[in-house]
Amino acid sequence: MLALLAFSRGIDRVTEFVGKTVIWAILLAVLVSAANAISRKFFNVSSNAWLELQWYLFGISFMGAAAYTLQLNEHIRIDVFYGSRSRRTQHWIDLLGHTFFLMPFVLLMSWYLWSYTLQAYQSGQISTNAGGLLIWPARAMLLAGFILLVFQGLSEIIKKIAVMQGLMEDPHPFQSAQEQALKEVEELAAEVAAANTLARNAGEKP
Repeated sequence: MLALLAFSRGIDRVTEFVGKTVIWAILLAVLVSAANAISRKFFNVSSNAWLELQWYLFGISFMGAAAYTLQLNEHIRIDVFYGSRSRRTQHWIDLLGHTFFLMPFVLLMSWYLWSYTLQAYQSGQISTNAGGLLIWPARAMLLAGFILLVFQGLSEIIKKIAVMQGLMEDPHPFQSAQEQALKEVEELAAEVAAANTLARNAGEKP
């Protein structure tokens, strides 16, 4: 089990690196959008390639961060049943859900996307829009995102088993909706207090 936990930690490090890196794709998408708007407004120059590049960048940020979101346990879930169970029952729900629902889905998607991406690459398929981009990079980012989810799913299963066996602390202790709301209010209050302190210090400078 120790070897599996080491494997899980390695996956988590890669997932975290990718998740934090693709954040910059959103900034690039904003810059591309701004450049496209300026060139169209002032120089009457535009291209579908700019629009599709924005979609690609948003796709990179979404698919690249999907595994990191799973690692942080931030994917949307319906807590009507889950939230009222004991923590041990929640562990079993998570374990069975990852094993029998998440993993088959991401494995199947990775399998189909592999041939789907390879076909577009070999044929040199291009967008049907005038001046559009190559198709295979968009499919490749989908494939990469699901492969990351496969490995992160394995990592979550390993960690969940370790938690249930008492080999590690629960990385995501469950909080009720009320506890989460209270925590968010406290964090917001702390941010407001820090901003007020900075404002007062700036006003006191000669």
